[in-house]
Amino acid sequence: MSPEKKSEEFYKKLRSQLFETASWPSEYLYKFIVPTDVDKIKQIEDLFDNLGAVITTKESGKGTYTSVSVNLQMKDPDAVIAKYKEVADKVEGVISL
Repeated sequence: MSPEKKSEEFYKKLRSQLFETASWPSEYLYKFIVPTDVDKIKQIEDLFDNLGAVITTKESGKGTYTSVSVNLQMKDPDAVIAKYKEVADKVEGVISL
């Protein structure tokens, strides 16, 4: 299965789960892992700038990776997925959890 096909199936399943488990609009917690690099962390922060997001970061024990948590109000599952795709497209090496 191609990565694009796998990705689309993942987002389809996520969309369904989000509709089933929350009433929208709702608060959503994004979690990302990136190689520890000030520029990559800033890229993620900039994508959520001016949206009222609460962003926290935590370096791994060895300092190789940084987890970035972003908590904010989203209008619906489609908006959540659009943000995941935007981060994946614009931040190289990011892992979405």
